[in-house]
Amino acid sequence: MNIPHRVHMVGIGGIGMSALAQLLQSEGHAVTGSDSGLSEPVHQMLTQRGIAVETQHTPKNVPKDKSALVIYSDAVHTGNPERNEALKQGIPQMSYFEALGEVTKDKKTIAVSGTHGKTTTTAMLTKILKDTGADPTAIIGSIVSEFAGNYIEGQGAFVVEACEYKDHLLKLSPEILVITNIEWDHSDHFPSLQAVQSMFKKAVENVPLHGVIVTDVQSPTITPILTSARAKIIDYTKEDVPELLLLGDFNSMNARAAKAAAKASEILEDSEVDNSLASFKGVWRRFELKGKTAEGFAVYDDYAHHPTAVQKTLTAVREKFQGARILVAFHPHLYSRTRDFMDAFAEALALADEVVLAPIYPAREEPIDGVTSEVLAKKIVALGTSATAVSSLNDVTASLEAFSKDYKLTSNNCIFITMGAGDIYRVADALTTS
Repeated sequence: MNIPHRVHMVGIGGIGMSALAQLLQSEGHAVTGSDSGLSEPVHQMLTQRGIAVETQHTPKNVPKDKSALVIYSDAVHTGNPERNEALKQGIPQMSYFEALGEVTKDKKTIAVSGTHGKTTTTAMLTKILKDTGADPTAIIGSIVSEFAGNYIEGQGAFVVEACEYKDHLLKLSPEILVITNIEWDHSDHFPSLQAVQSMFKKAVENVPLHGVIVTDVQSPTITPILTSARAKIIDYTKEDVPELLLLGDFNSMNARAAKAAAKASEILEDSEVDNSLASFKGVWRRFELKGKTAEGFAVYDDYAHHPTAVQKTLTAVREKFQGARILVAFHPHLYSRTRDFMDAFAEALALADEVVLAPIYPAREEPIDGVTSEVLAKKIVALGTSATAVSSLNDVTASLEAFSKDYKLTSNNCIFITMGAGDIYRVADALTTS
């Protein structure tokens, strides 16, 4: 179906949903939305564009118009009162990725996928194309300071971040498919790594003969999914990239993927691509410097919510800030992910000197017996690192403030990091503004 003129978006505060809302509005659609957990940066972006947003989910938010469309995010359950009202009225509904697939189906689309690095790679690729005059449209999974948002409007290729969860990637029809890497994740949907690979294999097979697949062809988790590819395959690891402003070898790999994808899309000189990458400043919640505590210690915020991402980030921090005392406030995301990667999370977090754990962020899940932050804290302690589980984000803030005061008496070289996919960033904001 085509997207009708009147669109109501349930869960509009989601980073992808908010970008799609801006895109639809720019194309002339009348867009409204609702979200009970709207972050301030996203709220500002939407209201500045004149998109009306309700902060409670109620049936009255749904337009009395059967020709309208309701688009909902994955965080919105089927029992949501607005989805129920749409069903009652006979208003059609689409998930975010179904709608995104509809919007992009006739456009030259570059989809950036993979377990890690999607957002940074998408932002880098968008910046390259924008800086070199290719004029992309882009939906990015975070706020990029250089773009003052998560949506870029242009007339060129459509760059979109594509998640594998619930096979969402298969809703898109990319001409260029980027796969940064593949690991087992989203264990509430994929029972094994093999299930993840199966989904990616279908995505690879869907790329047309005239298309391009940009990936790490030597990766043992990726090689098996490429056997049935029709499109040309480009190994992004062969690209050279300049010194970046971002820390970590993983960001250099993201830059290589972005560079390879940009060159697959446009005729570009290495030098102009490298100039763009060298000035890339990063994105919201990707090891973002938030400021300092009252005692003068740097506070960073990071989105890492998978053990590999936590491990790579903390390893990079150790390398960059040698000798620093590292305190991590971690917000476990999903009961299923915490259960299935409990030991790996403990090993990764044990790279810090001190760990404070918030209660598990449930998102779309109900609690699972025996899966708690307290259990994770005990496993971290067993590995020799101090760890404490507290009962709320307010308690996390209080703990970090106390640590900052204590550290001032014993050390002048400390790094504070809030980490996780939930709303732990609010702690970083509190630490640097109180």
